[in-house]
Amino acid sequence: MAADVDVEDGPNEEGEMFSRPGKLTDKLPRPYPNENAARANNNGAYPVDLSLVVKARPHAEDYIFSLLTGYREPPVGITVREGLYYNPYFAGGAIAMPQQLRPGVLTFDDGAEASISQLAKDVTTFLSWAAEPTHDERKRLGLKFMFLTTLMAVPMLYWKKHKWATVKTRKIGFIKHE
Repeated sequence: MAADVDVEDGPNEEGEMFSRPGKLTDKLPRPYPNENAARANNNGAYPVDLSLVVKARPHAEDYIFSLLTGYREPPVGITVREGLYYNPYFAGGAIAMPQQLRPGVLTFDDGAEASISQLAKDVTTFLSWAAEPTHDERKRLGLKFMFLTTLMAVPMLYWKKHKWATVKTRKIGFIKHE
């Protein structure tokens, strides 16, 4: 899917920018060309960068999932201002963002149901990846490091025991002069 998108890259040997097929490691393009366009498309509010939202709070994956699936009618006795929507998982219960996920808005290649719950899980998983795209590689490298450290510790402990055995087993005697 990444290769289907043309990405501006460069400069080349002549100093000019060029287009190339996208790669998985390319940054995602910004949805708006500048801040004014972003505000114009969002009722005057500048949209936040969600790439680090998962790292912003503890249990953020659970919070995002609950927020995306938590839209409902307000309970009896609670009124929500016009332009706001009731979501008990949002602080205060009223949120300006309308429900973004609808069942059946897309079809999966494997035929899985595109429920709100499944879509929220996919969005949450993507945001988690966007916060730390090198997470899996870093964990794999950490496991290799721990394995090599353990592998090196065994001969080092043997060498230490062998080298210091003479020092630790040495008896020092004192001669008493009269």
